[in-house]
Formats: sequence, structure tokens, C-alpha cells
Amino acid sequence: MDNPNFKPARLLVVDDNKVNRLALSRSLQLQGHFVETAADGKEGLEKFSAGNFDLMLLDIEMPRMNGFEVLEACINDVNLKQIPIIMTSAMEELDAVVKCVELGAEDYLTKPVNPILLRARVNASLEKKRLRDEQRRLFKMFTSEEVAEELSRVGFSLGGQTVVASVLVADIRSFTTLAESQDPSEIISLLNRYFSMMFESITQNGGIVNQILGDGLLAMFGAPIFFEDHREKAVQAALQMLRQLDVFNAQQQAENKTPLQIGIGIASGKMVAGYTGTQERAIYTCIGDTVNLASRIEEYTKEIRRPLLFDENTRRGLPDKFSVEDLGRVIFKGKSQAINIFAAK
Repeated sequence: MDNPNFKPARLLVVDDNKVNRLALSRSLQLQGHFVETAADGKEGLEKFSAGNFDLMLLDIEMPRMNGFEVLEACINDVNLKQIPIIMTSAMEELDAVVKCVELGAEDYLTKPVNPILLRARVNASLEKKRLRDEQRRLFKMFTSEEVAEELSRVGFSLGGQTVVASVLVADIRSFTTLAESQDPSEIISLLNRYFSMMFESITQNGGIVNQILGDGLLAMFGAPIFFEDHREKAVQAALQMLRQLDVFNAQQQAENKTPLQIGIGIASGKMVAGYTGTQERAIYTCIGDTVNLASRIEEYTKEIRRPLLFDENTRRGLPDKFSVEDLGRVIFKGKSQAINIFAAK
């Protein structure tokens, strides 16, 4: 442990041979790691699933579940596939090594395990995991946890699929005038505090923010992970955003600063959701008539001075506890038929 950057990890040793378990555990503990053990594959998988481990050393030939079966189960579990697994076995046949690599093992060690080689392989695997974890952490700063997990589960590819979901579009009214009267650093600080509260309201109700355009945002409910009550969740998020804005404005006024007004438009229906861009730079977004309608409805909030409006399709997904006002039918730009618009009281 002469490395000043060394950080102990939680390791799981799975081996049906008691002598091998003790030898591996002792060697890893001397390196400074925290080690737990399991005596067969089934016990190992149960512990690995329930614990918070950084790496598993997994024997191949074991009772109840062999190492191949445990490895395959871990690779198919979205919560476990990111954790490195090093296979250990007395078998030296090439086909065993090839099978482990094909299934997704991080590395392979032949028993009896050399302590120096063990240290090198474990440290290399933990460093790879640390880099992957950091990449996921940074990625979640620019997208939602749901999109990040979807990438981990199915991988990345450009293109989309038709989904039924709800879209929420929100925008700060008269923001250009506000920006012209304040220092740019103050505007950035204002937006950061505003978006922090708005994001919280959206994510707490199952939505994801996938676009920020200046002072506006676009959020989706029901994609990439579908849920039946996406329309209700979208309206709940919007109402919570407005309540949060009241708190925000009270603080603004207490500091003799300008309060904000926003408009929120929601539409529900079919749209195409997926990754658009290039292989080097892409975003998860949604396109289609439903998205355009949500934007038109948000613009209409300025005209009739209502902070929250939504379409009839969204209205049909709301339970009776919501107090709703029918504002009649409106023909929006680009639409041939009038759309029934509603407001939450």
C-alpha cells in the first residue's frame, strides 16, 4: 500500500474451495481491501446483488450455480453489469478463457493465483471501474438518470422509436428585457437557481429534462421509461413548478430583485423519441406533432395570461382530484383543426 492514491475497495470472493477462499481473501486484505466471501455460485450471486461491491473474484467450477451462470446473470442485470468480475479457475483450457471473455468478464486468473499478478489485475479492474463511474457521473450532469441507465442497458445508437408520452414546455416571460437590464453574471446565477428548482419538480414526478434553450426547457414524461400516468405526472410537475416559482419570487422580492413569470404548455400523444445528432455528439430528444403542439400551447399562455395550459389528450389522463377549466377550442399556427385547451385552476 505504498501508493498514496490507493483507495480500499469492497471485494467479493466466490469459491467453493475453503482453502482458495481464505488464501484469496487474505491476500486481498493485506492489500488493504475489504473482503467478503461466498461458498458457491448461488450464495455469491445473492450477496453480489444485495451488496455494494466494487469487484468480484469468481470461481468457475462450483455447485448450485457455476461461474459461467453467475457471470451471465450479472451481465444481464443493469445494476450489476458495470461492476468488474475477474474469473478464477484451475482450468487452463483456451475455450474456458474465451467463454468468460465472451460473456463479459473483466479479466481471468489461473489458480493458484500469484499475489503480485492478483494485485495488478485487481488494481487495473478497479481503475477501469472508477473511470466508468466518473464517466457515468459526468454524463448524468448533462442528461437524466433514466437516459443514462437506458444507455447502460441497451447501448447507444442514433435513431428513435414511436412512443406515447407527455411533453412539457416552459419558458420565462419577457426574459430578453430582463437580461438587457442586468449583468450577464447575475443572469447566469438567476438561471441556475431557477433551473435547479424547475428540474427538481420535473424529476420528482418522473420526468426528464432533455432540452434547455436559453431560458426555456423541454421535458418528457413516459420516455425512455414508459409509465401509464405520464399525463397526470406532467401536470403535477407543472403545478409544483409554479409553487416553487412562488417561493423563488418571494426570495427575489426580499432581495429587491425582479420576480419571474413563466408559461407552461403540455401536450400528450404519439411522438418519436431517441438519439439525434452524430456518433460523436448526440442528445436524447423527441420530435413530432405533439412536441410542436406543446410549444404552441406554451406560447398561447402569453396571449391569455395563464401560467399553465394543456390539451384535451392530457386532460383525459387526469383524475377527478384536479380542478380544470375548459377554455374552448383554439386553432394554432400550422394546425388545420382546432384544439380544445384546458387550464388548471
